[in-house]
Amino acid sequence: MSFLNDLFIGLDAAKLEDLQDRLDIVEHKIKFMDKMPVALLDVNNNPSYFLSEEIALAGGMIESDVFNAAFIIYYQPGKTLTELMREVPGMLNPDWQAVKNNRIILLNDDVNRSVTADNAVSLIEDMAEMIHPGSFIFGCEGDKWIRFGA
Repeated sequence: MSFLNDLFIGLDAAKLEDLQDRLDIVEHKIKFMDKMPVALLDVNNNPSYFLSEEIALAGGMIESDVFNAAFIIYYQPGKTLTELMREVPGMLNPDWQAVKNNRIILLNDDVNRSVTADNAVSLIEDMAEMIHPGSFIFGCEGDKWIRFGA
């Protein structure tokens, strides 16, 4: 959690406690779940490790072989959800497990616009909701990210 520790420096006690409580809820729930293999791809289907720590804290593990990924998250700096919706369909391989199971997720570029403790915790919550559907509901689907049916 080193990147979070850096973001938590200087926060007042109430804010720090709130953020820690939110993280604890996610951590407690994922303790009882299997780690989900997640491939993080850009719009050229290149693997990315940019959000590896967030995915791990949300109960996932980065899968470098897209054929073995239970979920594929497309994230491309500078791309909005609308742009991703236009570009991703042509990149999908129908043989991928995640495509067969409709587990393709598009993540909005705004994840990196303002790196604050609150935004980092929100992203971890969103990731948990993405890769553990039905176990978490934080309410940002459709705004920050969407499930994309192939």
